[in-house]
Amino acid sequence: MDSSNPSRLLQFFKALAHESRLKLLGLVAQREHSVQELAGLVGLKEPTVSHHLNMLKSIGLVSQRQDGNTHWYALEPEAIANLAKQVLSREQIADLAGAPAAETPDWQARVLESFVAPDGALKSIPASRKKRWAVLAWLVRQFEDGRRYPEAEINARLLERHWDSATLRREFIGYRMMAREAGVYWRLPESEWVIESPARAAAATP
Repeated sequence: MDSSNPSRLLQFFKALAHESRLKLLGLVAQREHSVQELAGLVGLKEPTVSHHLNMLKSIGLVSQRQDGNTHWYALEPEAIANLAKQVLSREQIADLAGAPAAETPDWQARVLESFVAPDGALKSIPASRKKRWAVLAWLVRQFEDGRRYPEAEINARLLERHWDSATLRREFIGYRMMAREAGVYWRLPESEWVIESPARAAAATP
């Protein structure tokens, strides 16, 4: 689950803001139920029950297993506690306040001081959307404007900074800091960079 995106917070509350879904969640918390059983218990048609269960499943609250033609649903152990930690952390809620572009150079410098080691390696990739944006901007500016890089070279350069080069590449594309075609990457003008990551929201993977 990507909790750095505020839309995830909305999805979480939307899934729980429905009486029928709350009833279904209570029933599968008691024991495993089939769609047919649940439809009879809550007085809804099976397609409607399946729709509600799929929404609960999409945020990780319930699990599904198939036995022949029957789908069985159960509450995911510790799901609510884990989701609350992910989507309701102080850092993630603070992220709703504003965009990275509004931050001052001094703030960006403090972010880099916190996440970049003296040798230039990343200590970690920030979970905060604003802080991650600042780190990505610093990283991508180290690639020459107008030059095209094969993926192998992009990987080699990023691995000098952090072991998770795949995530960094994906974030470059998502924030439109870089473009990619046929395994070749190039840096985009800063005027095209975005604050939200449409590729991440669409679960795109390079």
